[in-house]
Amino acid sequence: MQWNYTTGILFWYTSGMIKTAISLQESLYRQVNDLANELQIPRSRLFVLAIEAYLARRENRDLLAALNAVYEAETEEEPLAAARMRQKQRQQVEGEW
Repeated sequence: MQWNYTTGILFWYTSGMIKTAISLQESLYRQVNDLANELQIPRSRLFVLAIEAYLARRENRDLLAALNAVYEAETEEEPLAAARMRQKQRQQVEGEW
């Protein structure tokens, strides 16, 4: 970690990290603060964990939607393919008699 002492405030930062500010309702802030204390982690780490979990859920949801779209397209084609196969089999059987 690197540090810089500016105007009486000690700033700690890590390469590749960006600071941001957010506004929260007081009740939500208290819940976040309580949970961070319970988990014995900084509030900023709790926010990072929450955002990572949210992004992972969102990615999984999008992946599931894409898979469902592929399988939905396949199931729409299945009845047509099955009908063609039955017709071809029927023609082959009729040709044998």
